Amino acid sequence: MAYTAVATTTGGRNGHVTSSDNLISFDLSLPKELGGAGKAGATNPEQLFAAGYSACFGSAIQFVAGQEKIHLDGVHVTAHVTIDMNESGFFLAVTLQVKLDGVAHDVATHLVERAHTVCPYSKATKGNVAVTLDVL
Repeated sequence: MAYTAVATTTGGRNGHVTSSDNLISFDLSLPKELGGAGKAGATNPEQLFAAGYSACFGSAIQFVAGQEKIHLDGVHVTAHVTIDMNESGFFLAVTLQVKLDGVAHDVATHLVERAHTVCPYSKATKGNVAVTLDVL
């Protein structure tokens, strides 16, 4: 089973992005923190990445919990995606804050660590992006 998402951006960070099925269609704006206008109602690539990573990681947790037959009352993942610059250029860093309802902290930590090995976003960032896991 395979799925390919398709989106096209015109105008870069201050442009417009549209998905191939037109479910996504909105303006982008460089955040004020990066020297941009930070237009109201516009998003940016880091917010989109945070949304995708948090959703995918939550599903990865549900997947590994299911494999281990562990019941979860709720899965909450907040992704903090930072873009910064150093002498080598721009880079991303991610912190995933995870709260799992209905399990002890040690079980939650175990599930989060396992999810980090199966989540496609975690696999894609491995060795390229510093990812911090914070189990609440």
